[in-house]
Amino acid sequence: MTLVTPSVDERLDADERLDTDQRTRLSPDVPWVTVVWDDPVNLMSYVTYVFQSYFGFPRAKAERLMHQVDAEGRAVVATGNREAMERHVQAMHGFGLQATVDRAADA
Repeated sequence: MTLVTPSVDERLDADERLDTDQRTRLSPDVPWVTVVWDDPVNLMSYVTYVFQSYFGFPRAKAERLMHQVDAEGRAVVATGNREAMERHVQAMHGFGLQATVDRAADA
């Protein structure tokens, strides 16, 4: 005797499938952030340069974020979907900066 297990779709009625599909489609991507951390190695002028060259920030914004990293130990430099934030973190590592991905505080 052979037992056949029904697929997930066969076990759910049409209304349950619709509800699941709608929740999946309507749930927005949770916002994520790229956080740059303070370190004792990189000069403040270099961190400012990285923020300007990679993110395209104007000098004033790059310096403000650099001072935030220096004073508070960290600064959020970008917000968006997780994949984009992971690319930013990889880029920051390529520049020699310490950076991580985290969920946005408002999420």
